[in-house]
Amino acid sequence: MKNNLIKLAITITAVVLISFQAKSREWKNFNDSWKFTKGNPENAQAFGFNDSGWESVTIPHDWAIQGPFDEAANGSTGKLPWKGEGWYRKSFTIDATQSDKIVYLKFDGIMAFPKIYINGDLAGQWDYGYNTFYIDATKFIRFGEENTIAVYVDTRKHGSRWYPGAGIYRKVQMLVTEKVHEEIWGTYITTPVVTETYAEMRILSNIKNLDSEEKRVTVESVVLSPEGNEIEKAETRARRIPAGGTMEFDNWITVKNPEIWDVDNPVLYAIKTIVKIDDEIVDTSISPFGFRTFKFTSDDGFFLNGKHFHMKGVNLHHDHGPLGSAFNKRAMERQLEIMKEMGCNAIRTSHNVCAPELIELCDKMGFIVFDEAFDKWDDKADITYETDFYEFGERNLKNFVMRDRNHPSVIIWSVGNEMGDVQTNTNYGLQKLAAMVGFVRKYDATRPVTIACDQDGNAKWRHFDYYDVHSWNYGQRWEPARKLDPSKAVIISESASTVSTRGFYELPLPEKKTDFTKSNQVSSYDLNAPYWAEIADDDFMWQENDSYITGEFVWTGFDYIGEPTPYGSSRSSYFGIVDLCGIPKDRFYLYQSHWRPEKNMVHILPHWNWAGHEGENVPVFVYTNGDEAELFLNGKSLGKKSKNPKSEVSTERYRLMWMDVAYEPGELKAVGYKNGKVIGEAVVNTAGEPNTIKLTPDRTEIDATGNDLSYILVEACDENGNLCPLADNLVDFKIKGPGEIAGVGNGNPQSHEPFVADYRKLFNGKAMLIIRSVKNKTGNIEISASSEKIKTAKVNIISR
Repeated sequence: MKNNLIKLAITITAVVLISFQAKSREWKNFNDSWKFTKGNPENAQAFGFNDSGWESVTIPHDWAIQGPFDEAANGSTGKLPWKGEGWYRKSFTIDATQSDKIVYLKFDGIMAFPKIYINGDLAGQWDYGYNTFYIDATKFIRFGEENTIAVYVDTRKHGSRWYPGAGIYRKVQMLVTEKVHEEIWGTYITTPVVTETYAEMRILSNIKNLDSEEKRVTVESVVLSPEGNEIEKAETRARRIPAGGTMEFDNWITVKNPEIWDVDNPVLYAIKTIVKIDDEIVDTSISPFGFRTFKFTSDDGFFLNGKHFHMKGVNLHHDHGPLGSAFNKRAMERQLEIMKEMGCNAIRTSHNVCAPELIELCDKMGFIVFDEAFDKWDDKADITYETDFYEFGERNLKNFVMRDRNHPSVIIWSVGNEMGDVQTNTNYGLQKLAAMVGFVRKYDATRPVTIACDQDGNAKWRHFDYYDVHSWNYGQRWEPARKLDPSKAVIISESASTVSTRGFYELPLPEKKTDFTKSNQVSSYDLNAPYWAEIADDDFMWQENDSYITGEFVWTGFDYIGEPTPYGSSRSSYFGIVDLCGIPKDRFYLYQSHWRPEKNMVHILPHWNWAGHEGENVPVFVYTNGDEAELFLNGKSLGKKSKNPKSEVSTERYRLMWMDVAYEPGELKAVGYKNGKVIGEAVVNTAGEPNTIKLTPDRTEIDATGNDLSYILVEACDENGNLCPLADNLVDFKIKGPGEIAGVGNGNPQSHEPFVADYRKLFNGKAMLIIRSVKNKTGNIEISASSEKIKTAKVNIISR
């Protein structure tokens, strides 16, 4: 790929008239009517540049996800053409009546090194492709006339260990406001006292005066209830802000009988900040927040609202599988829904500033967040040899912390992951760490700061003296650091890294975790992991044995594009608890059985289609929240198995395993028991030949916003309705009505079929079709799926 760098470019056209109501702050959608091209055409920033031949796109946009795959390339970053240059252009008009206002443009993420031109002039630029940034575009705007914004993107210097995507891959917004206004992210809400009967809160508001003369400013802070009603308020009156200056206003409020934010009760309040000049309102903003308390302890783990809370977390990369890195709120919401069903209650934003919508969703859906800013402090953070490290660090961490600091879900900040220079104190590693931690604390004093470490042998350098919580990845590597400083809490910031392929089983079972075959797939018996990692059961056992551990963040919740350990020939990972499309692997049910002990469930594996292996041994595993299960083959009992909670072999604690089942076709059934009572059963039948396609949408109604989605599970079933677990039929899709195909996938890490297509081969009997609404077009969307020698299936979705 290095010898075939594709030069790419990005721009804007199609005149958009933007009107704003002064005095009421509203960020306007700036995502429509963009033009895009790959490459770097000369003078593409110019106002009159002819972009009529460019592609019309909507932001968020990932220019590389449509491929094609470079099958000969290493799979570390997904084999997709994300390296290169690109331009985006858009034309817009702001009414002449707004000429005395301030205009901001905010970009939630551009990969990478963007330069923003307005009417041909450089209006701003950024470096770190994962961070949110904004520019003051006022002096470049021609009010009442047509304007052109052009955005240049260059990913060639970006380094990555996974697929980063390319382009303007998160939303863009515009704000037109008065010259005296609250700074972007300028409201800082803290709740130093929270009890069931009352809460004390402090609201700090940074107000800017960009006028040419001094202004006397009053700031009112109003608490809005979860229902949106005003319940309490405070005001700081008539402070003088000099021309071009900024001033902080400090309001204190007591709220009686507050509802407490919790993962099981994610209730949100808001602060309305009202800015006045001589009692005339000039700016109003809304900042959601929640009342909650938390505490990390060295010996007893983590407490949320005074109650012990064990972190059952996952790491999530930023891509959406077949949709690539272009952020989609519904895709993100679906990921969290799947994780919630498994029993997950915590998310680590590995290893970069995430889209702001992820934090908002965690607030609303009930997850705590390990909020991480960087992977390494090198080209993976878009740091080059020319970068002023300390200027870069404060500028990026200021935006990161100020953007996210009011969210109740965020309980810890991380400034990096597995940084060798910090852990060995080379290249001024500890000095840089001290600065980065200090930058975070400058903008938020209410949460601990950490870094995720992996070099247990270098704990002797005591880098943990510079931050607040021990965070370690894999293999009980936290132990030396804890011995050196037992006063700090411990988080397993990456656990397991078990690898598996959905629906794939291989015999014999591995004798050790690193027994990988030449199949280029990994058995879903969930007994394999890289040499530096472990299987899920080990982490369960270590946490039970050492109650001081606050919890774990599994690597990873979802498969992601790139980093295909252990097979570099693949284009996506094997680490996920669910596959790249969101279809659960068997491991999902292992975690569910442990993380949701109150949910009665029984899961059985493997499939029961082993033609040619009649009479041979096929091990059977059962995952259940019960304490024992009985296995039946064609009605004959193969005996009961019980979990052994005292075993030093981790799998014996959490799995029920029949290691010597002689295969014969038919029905395999497991009946689960808890305290001697039946809690459920699971059945797997030997399937016949594929007879029909089954379509199961996750939602049958979607909104006609142009970005709402329905994920349709595609399965091959035999004439009796049994899943055909080995089916690999090619399925063709047809769409009628106000919908379109956003992406397709099947969870096969080896597949080089395009993600954007009207067809997909089944993989182990399943695939996924993702349907997107068309903006402002409502009605019935008819989806049909056909394949040779299989009955066609249809399903309808309503776009409203």
